[in-house]
Amino acid sequence: MTEKLTRDAGGAVDDIIAEMRRTFLDEAADTLRALELVVEDARHDRLPQADMVHRVRTDAVSLRGQAANLGLALIATVAARLEDYPVGTRQLPPRGFDDMEVFIETLLDIVEGRISMDTEAAALVRRLPPKAGFRVGDIEVRDVEVLLVMPYGAAAHFVERELQQCGYRTHTIGNTFDALSVIVRTKPDLVIVGAVMPDLSGIDLVMGLHAMPQTRNIPTALITSLPPEDDYLKLLPPDVPVIHKGAQFGDDLADALDRLFLI
Repeated sequence: MTEKLTRDAGGAVDDIIAEMRRTFLDEAADTLRALELVVEDARHDRLPQADMVHRVRTDAVSLRGQAANLGLALIATVAARLEDYPVGTRQLPPRGFDDMEVFIETLLDIVEGRISMDTEAAALVRRLPPKAGFRVGDIEVRDVEVLLVMPYGAAAHFVERELQQCGYRTHTIGNTFDALSVIVRTKPDLVIVGAVMPDLSGIDLVMGLHAMPQTRNIPTALITSLPPEDDYLKLLPPDVPVIHKGAQFGDDLADALDRLFLI
């Protein structure tokens, strides 16, 4: 009797989750269709661009959170990219409206079943538009995915712009716990981690990545304002480049990219 009740309870939970997912997918499709109209209004100056960006980012945050809670990792991953796309730009580049539409259409394809939920996230994110921080016509965008794990702010924006000037595709995450799941799913070509992070330090994240079979071969670098002789830095694996903030940042970044065979 106890085993039967346990099975029945388990089945009931599965049914509830399945129903929640169906409801979410229906509502997500409506949200995304509405976002298409928002982007179109902004494209034709019927809506201020700033209002469009705010609406897109707000809906992307909501979709990302709900999808993650329901175990729909692919939707959460793409929604996070849409949320991050306009960050750090005062005005979208000319291609910005088209890029927004690509993100929205990709999410719709997932939500409505044209792209399988089992699709490998690492391949899918590399087909998405690069971030809006530079004009594609000015710089050759390379097929190199760099994940920057740093608190959002001026420092992260500066580092990201430097990477974009090298032609790298970038994505920024401000939380080490969130970064861990993204790294496992998307397998970036390089992870640059800030040493000082809330909850779990960047050094702890780097050490963890190097210890896990799934991530130990993903190149990582640490960015820090700590002096080179700091004992904390001695905890790092010897093959992890350290990029120091300040006057030597550019040289350290170039050296790290060279050591990791990315230039």
